[in-house]
Amino acid sequence: EVQLVESGGGLVQPGGSLRLSCAASGFTFSNFDMSWVRQAPGKAREWVSKIDSGGGNVAYADSVKGRFTISRDNAKNTLYLQMNSLKTEDTAVYYCATSIWWGQGTQVTVSS
Repeated sequence: EVQLVESGGGLVQPGGSLRLSCAASGFTFSNFDMSWVRQAPGKAREWVSKIDSGGGNVAYADSVKGRFTISRDNAKNTLYLQMNSLKTEDTAVYYCATSIWWGQGTQVTVSS
């Protein structure tokens, strides 16, 4: 059974940091490019970041560039998103995903 399980979300003040994790199972994780996508209440889903299967190529949405870092540990079947200098507009449910498989999401709330 394919599973993508996000964790690490929570409440943080503006300017703070969080690290999200995504534990993958049920497929050959190292063969797949991975993305982080987020969705705020009442808004469309927004692509955040992508990393290729080997971790050598990454890309970011302009809204998070310079603040977020995507990484992966293929030996642990885990995807990460380091989130620094968080802003209130980063508040959303964050999902890790392949093209067809999505996790359940983890809530990130940035508020003072």
